[in-house]
Amino acid sequence: MNRLETDSSGSRSADSAAGTLILRGGRVLDPSQGLDQIADVAFENGRVAAVGAGLNRPAAEIRDVSGLIVAPGFIDLHTHVYWGGTSLGVDADELSRRSGVTTFVDAGSAGPGNYRGFLKHVIEPSSVRILAYLHVSFAGIYAFSRRIMVGESSDMRLMSPLDAVEIVRAHPRTIIGIKVRLGRNASGASGIAPLDVALQVADETGLPLMVHIDEPPPAYEEVVDRLRKGDVLTHCFRPPPNSPLGADGRPKPEIVAARKRGVMFDIGHGMGSFSFEVARAMMEAGFAPDTISSDIHDLNSEGPVIDLPTTLSKFLHLGMPLSDVVGTATVRAATAIRRPELGTLKVGSRADATIFDLEQGRHDFVDSLGMHAQGDARISVVASVHGGSYRAVKSVSGH
Repeated sequence: MNRLETDSSGSRSADSAAGTLILRGGRVLDPSQGLDQIADVAFENGRVAAVGAGLNRPAAEIRDVSGLIVAPGFIDLHTHVYWGGTSLGVDADELSRRSGVTTFVDAGSAGPGNYRGFLKHVIEPSSVRILAYLHVSFAGIYAFSRRIMVGESSDMRLMSPLDAVEIVRAHPRTIIGIKVRLGRNASGASGIAPLDVALQVADETGLPLMVHIDEPPPAYEEVVDRLRKGDVLTHCFRPPPNSPLGADGRPKPEIVAARKRGVMFDIGHGMGSFSFEVARAMMEAGFAPDTISSDIHDLNSEGPVIDLPTTLSKFLHLGMPLSDVVGTATVRAATAIRRPELGTLKVGSRADATIFDLEQGRHDFVDSLGMHAQGDARISVVASVHGGSYRAVKSVSGH
């Protein structure tokens, strides 16, 4: 029988310590090792035990995955899974069962005033790993719904750096970074000032930032000028206003300079933050995203986002090679959150995997502006492995 125990990342995940799982004969696609070959993958005691041909272990559970692709467990770098604690939260366990994501990174749903509730009532009981960026605003994203929209960064009285530092130090296993939201909708008259507070917390705790940008002010380039190596700018391919493209239709110089110094650029699709037109122009200019995340929440889970595999599939349509697409949601995401034991099938790493088919045909994709694009392939997840336990993925009608 599988048991649940707290892993080194601080979340509870299935651990098949009583047995061994072997995925037999799949196409193993692991960008962290440059692997793309037909092989078996063996998991023992919550870890990857071996990758190779003809693996056998006594009393192992064997799953035939021939004809399917076996990748490291997908990591969704930008989600909102504080279900029941915030109006935008979705249920991580339910989402994992249909998307095959094995690690959700919550992007600031909770702040220092309510993080302990998030930890106790959602993160710790979850069967799927949840890590978090802690919002520098005291109550996190507390008023984001279909009827109420209040930018939590618009009131500087809610900025809570001392409390944030205390919470980070108390919960280093689950908090992987600091979140702040900027823009006309999120920070209003406060402008870029909340970023100063977030940078102070990040410097004090030694953690990276994830920064949301919406409509100006502040300007996209003003924000990225302030970011440091390892910080993440999410909504990086957002539509105008505050597009990453200059008047010449190419990436703005400040954005190129930020990448050169190690700032990471994340998709964070969301309800209004991803444009096919901008994405095409950026990628044609040689500026692909570092990470692809969904920014899934209660207002977009039925469209246009749906889930991470749907978001990843949009980049197949845009011409990104499959290995690069998988890398953005595995090894690159693991690098962003500083968890090298995730996002890889290296021996000794966490026993997480996402198993999918590349479904050919005509597929309709929609961006945040309602623009449609027809793709000829999509990632269709069949199963996942969490801590060594195999889980068939529940299909979703119409997806």
